[in-house]
Amino acid sequence: MAPGFLVNDQVIALTTALAEAELPDGVEFSFAGEAEDQQESMIFLASAFAAAIFLMFVILVLQFNNFFQAFVVMSAIIFSIAGVLLGLIITGRPFGVVMGGIGVIALAGIVVNNNIVLIDTYNDLKKLGQSPLEAALRTGAQRLRPVILTSVTTALGLMPMVIGLNLNFFTREIVYGAPSTQWWTELSSAIAGGLVVATVLTLVVTPAMLMLGEKRRQG
Repeated sequence: MAPGFLVNDQVIALTTALAEAELPDGVEFSFAGEAEDQQESMIFLASAFAAAIFLMFVILVLQFNNFFQAFVVMSAIIFSIAGVLLGLIITGRPFGVVMGGIGVIALAGIVVNNNIVLIDTYNDLKKLGQSPLEAALRTGAQRLRPVILTSVTTALGLMPMVIGLNLNFFTREIVYGAPSTQWWTELSSAIAGGLVVATVLTLVVTPAMLMLGEKRRQG
């Protein structure tokens, strides 16, 4: 594929052109090469993502013994996907099936940690006799610093890959945008962007969803 062109865009354009063309009866077409490899990778990553989500949900249900709280934890994955797209837009990178997909799968296992910490603290405070509202407020206050520090340090650690920084220890040179870094820029941008956005939304939305669950149960 020539530089500046994406496989998906060209496949869509060719498919549209061939669909509009009057092909003889019995003539069929299919795409091989990079397009075929990309399709196979997409199917595999989608299956891996679905399996990971299912296993995490089962473990969370067994841990919390509560379907709603398990759903609240998994909601962080939805928030992170918005961050993935935002991170790729900021860095000007397209969403690649392989590295972007791996980034989303890896991110799913990272962002749920914040929600697990918040909900576990919330349950502990409720066991101490605090009201749901007070427990939710104290949870956000007590876990604000650890959650933010964890996410910020992780995102900052990914920044060299996001900006394409390459250190050559043999020539003692620092190079930006080297060919060897382009492969990892998409992956790191997806993880960093998704983590930052999911963290901010988690600190606000998770306590609100916990209170909503309490009101629905009491009502």
